[in-house]
Amino acid sequence: MTKPIKRIAICTGGGDAPGLNAVIRATVSAAANRGWDCLGIRDGYNGILEPGQYPTGGVALLTREQVRGISHLGGTILGTTNKGDPLHFPTPMPDGSIGESDRSDEILSYFQREGIDALVAVGGDGSLTIANALHRKGLRVVGVPKTIDNDLDKTFTTFGFDTAVSFATDCVDRLHSTAQSHQRVIVIEVMGRYAGWIALHTGIAGGAHAILLPEIPFDLDKVADKVRQRDAEGRLYTLVVVAEGAKPHHGQRAVLAPAEIGHAERLGGIGYHVAQDLAQRTGKDTRVVVLGHLLRGGSPTSFDRLAALRFGSAAVRALDEGRSGVMVALGYPDINYVNLEEVAGRMKAVPLKCDTLQTGRDLGVCFGD
Repeated sequence: MTKPIKRIAICTGGGDAPGLNAVIRATVSAAANRGWDCLGIRDGYNGILEPGQYPTGGVALLTREQVRGISHLGGTILGTTNKGDPLHFPTPMPDGSIGESDRSDEILSYFQREGIDALVAVGGDGSLTIANALHRKGLRVVGVPKTIDNDLDKTFTTFGFDTAVSFATDCVDRLHSTAQSHQRVIVIEVMGRYAGWIALHTGIAGGAHAILLPEIPFDLDKVADKVRQRDAEGRLYTLVVVAEGAKPHHGQRAVLAPAEIGHAERLGGIGYHVAQDLAQRTGKDTRVVVLGHLLRGGSPTSFDRLAALRFGSAAVRALDEGRSGVMVALGYPDINYVNLEEVAGRMKAVPLKCDTLQTGRDLGVCFGD
């Protein structure tokens, strides 16, 4: 028989995304409605594993009053990190180097010692992989999908994605006028890691003329041909949206920093490479705009706010129903539950035959192939 729940904890890990605070608010409120306490863990799992960093404590009780009015705020009141994976935690070695160790058992011990019955883990692929590992070790866990990149499998979308695309589209809208005024090529680099969802949706919605995705290795000669074609037709400017993980045929992704202990490689810089090569090939005045972390900040759209609130509430309902090892997923018209095993370690790339990509081709967008 499943032990009744009295206390749960929530953590937010990985990159920040608009809507995290809405998830926290819904989780705390739904727990309080059931007479449960909800504890917030600071900075992923660091609040448990590195408590000395927090003078006021790495784990604290969250009340209705503390989460009232936070749904519209960007970021997360709990903080987050992408350098605190408890399965591969950065650890000083005797020789002075930095190695890694599995500290996940310390989390289970903490939960048992503090009488915490279950965890709501909010995050992307890395965070949900950790959540699944904790579930397999016996912890009651429900995952909530969060990433602006929209690259998590088994959910229609993740919260944060709509906000990122909406902001990026507004930027592309603004760049049309300045590019046209100066007859320039402007390359807009957006986030997305190894998936092209942000670039694709932004480019189509914003009327970009070329979109470069990680899923389609690009030939810059094809993009240069698009620029020349527009010039020949009297449309003397071109906007190119490029995903940070895009790469050329027979080339490599642009990397700002390599992978290291406890941290994945940091992508970035492909926009400058594309702009430089297009300037050489076409002779056009070319500029680069890197939207970067601007896509992570700000108030969530109404869609992301509502999705996040639904996710937080559904996570508590799942625990109340005795579920564990599942992720709440957005379907229509309801929230679904999918096993974390089906999500952990998997990435949802843009299908090459998806309707949105085909729409772009019908509109004459160049994908560099």
